[in-house]
Amino acid sequence: MRRLRRRTAPLSVLAALTSLALVATGCAGVEGLQSEGRARDVDAPLVLWPDYSPAPPGRDENPAALVPVPHVPRIPGGSMADANPLAVLNADIVAQGGKPPAPKSVRRPELHDLTGDGKPDLLMAVNLTPRNSELRVYSVRGAVVTRVLVLRGVLAGVELAAGHLAIREPTKDPRYVSVTDYLWDGDSMSLWNITLDDARTSQTPRAGGGSP
Repeated sequence: MRRLRRRTAPLSVLAALTSLALVATGCAGVEGLQSEGRARDVDAPLVLWPDYSPAPPGRDENPAALVPVPHVPRIPGGSMADANPLAVLNADIVAQGGKPPAPKSVRRPELHDLTGDGKPDLLMAVNLTPRNSELRVYSVRGAVVTRVLVLRGVLAGVELAAGHLAIREPTKDPRYVSVTDYLWDGDSMSLWNITLDDARTSQTPRAGGGSP
């Protein structure tokens, strides 16, 4: 019986194939590596006035402070759907020393559960100027109508998703908006996250109520 002998490629062929493989995969040999010079040194930032620290915000400066709204009926059932939205808004603003807004400047009230108790909370938005608006969120805490959030700014969009309340505001770069995300933590509407997102011209309305 004849034995089959396995033929091996010459070393010169193997070397040529290895070179082709390196080229095909984008790898370079040791001789192909070139130094780009010394890496640039990175200095730590210089902190100005390191001993200064601002005082924490007061109650009037905290947008998520729980503030009972005076002079409105109690709601034993715990649902803001049982409240008069405009009466709640006006009573809250007057209690702060302001005047009730013109009805035409008040956007359509929105009822959505933000506190996770299965009962709707009330979102009200007022157009202060053609550019600036104010958002106020109300919930029932122990049968008392309570403001749980107030924000004022250029509200480019207000969005709800999975219990999160996202506020979109323009930045100095028209390509991006700042998105501030609030979430009920069991006690208050806490700041969850702040991100940048691509700007868009309008929001897509969803069934069951659009954005304010």
